[in-house]
Amino acid sequence: MAQFTFLDYGIFVVYLLASVLIGVLFVKEQRNLKDYFLAGQSMNSVVVAISVLAALFSGITYLGAPSEVYAHSFWFVLIALSFFIATPAVNLIFLPFFYKSDFFTAYQFLEKRFSVGIRTLASILFISRTVIWLALATFAPALALEQVTGLPLWLTITATGLLTTFYTTLGGMKAVIWTDVMQFVVLFGGQLAIIILAVAAVPGGASGIYEIGQAGGKFAFSFSLDPTVRVTVWGLIIGGAFANLVQMATDQVSVQRYLTATDLKAAQRSLWIKLALTLPVVSVFYLTGLVLYAFYQTKGDPVAAGQVASVDQILPYFVVTELPVGMPGLLVAAIYAASMSTISAGLNSMTSSTLVDIYQRLFKPEADEENQLNLARWVTLGFGVIVTALAFFVSKLGTILQASNTIFGLVGGPLLGIFFLGILSKRANAQGAMLGWIAGILALVPIVYLTKVSFLWYGFVGCLTTYFFGWLFSMMFKTPEPAADLG
Repeated sequence: MAQFTFLDYGIFVVYLLASVLIGVLFVKEQRNLKDYFLAGQSMNSVVVAISVLAALFSGITYLGAPSEVYAHSFWFVLIALSFFIATPAVNLIFLPFFYKSDFFTAYQFLEKRFSVGIRTLASILFISRTVIWLALATFAPALALEQVTGLPLWLTITATGLLTTFYTTLGGMKAVIWTDVMQFVVLFGGQLAIIILAVAAVPGGASGIYEIGQAGGKFAFSFSLDPTVRVTVWGLIIGGAFANLVQMATDQVSVQRYLTATDLKAAQRSLWIKLALTLPVVSVFYLTGLVLYAFYQTKGDPVAAGQVASVDQILPYFVVTELPVGMPGLLVAAIYAASMSTISAGLNSMTSSTLVDIYQRLFKPEADEENQLNLARWVTLGFGVIVTALAFFVSKLGTILQASNTIFGLVGGPLLGIFFLGILSKRANAQGAMLGWIAGILALVPIVYLTKVSFLWYGFVGCLTTYFFGWLFSMMFKTPEPAADLG
């Protein structure tokens, strides 16, 4: 098996150091919490759009999308259509509420609408879920690259986690956003390079790839309404829309990026730009899996031959065995770019939620700005260490793509239901929302662990169950007084 050359190692190291340098460059611009968490609300729509896209499409997607197609079907690409439901909903329903009261976090809305208890619960759920998600986003690429590059697992996990923590701690949100942009360019360019080189090596080119894919059942898809069928068109579009709403509407990682835009219109424009970019980006991710499947059907399947331990390693295996010297270093850097974008985004967002939703609100509401900025850096550093350590213990969570969707659906679905309650129902109150959330969790846990219902439906079930029972239980309690600044 081919290994990294000195040139590949050199390119890889230079890329990681460039990311750290960006954090150092922006450290002097962090004068207060608004600078540190919201980049001074100075970012333009294009930059915000790319940052949101880079933060959501992590190393999990970079490796998981091709392996999903390689092992199953190309039609998972239809998940892109779910964004055409989720994006308008976020733009027209959620964003105006987040901007109306000059929020720092998504969960401040929940206190305005319900209670400080609901806000604190939502923030703790977000932090708990994100810690696990970031550990997975750190572990998955390191595991996939361990065998095919010769880079030890402990080294890649430690380097990725600590370097990302370092530049995020220094440069705050502005460093996070600009490294997101750099990493997105490397990530997307790397995927395009892989497709071009692999297509050229398959007999018959694009038509040959289609014929091989057709023969291998890669274009088979299901319109079944049975929720136990792993992947169906309805699961991808409807279930996928709810999964995307969890990320785009209730996740501080995304909401915080919207709030870095100069105003509401700029934030909404950034989401439309992101939607326009999503279709080609998602298509390229899944097309890579189809192209690699066709390539290895003609060259010999390394998964069947035991040359790689998991199908999740198929992309890095191709990179280090088939590409010319120097390119593996750049494309492995692209995989780490995706992970670093996700980690930096999550660290900064968990810190903002910890300080604004918990520390300021419950302990030190009048804390000095300079002391809070210093505390923010220490909290970011602490979360970085926790995520890096936890990355060594997440191997039991299952395959990359499915584990990620399970985490978001189980925790995020009921939380999305609470947000919908707060926005769509004037009758809903704090007691009903809390009981609805409990009902959503109680409904989801047995579905996730005792049934064969597809992971694509977890967010859908959790959200609707929470909304229905939250509305129903609210009828047992007093109608809430409307918050003036929420309309």
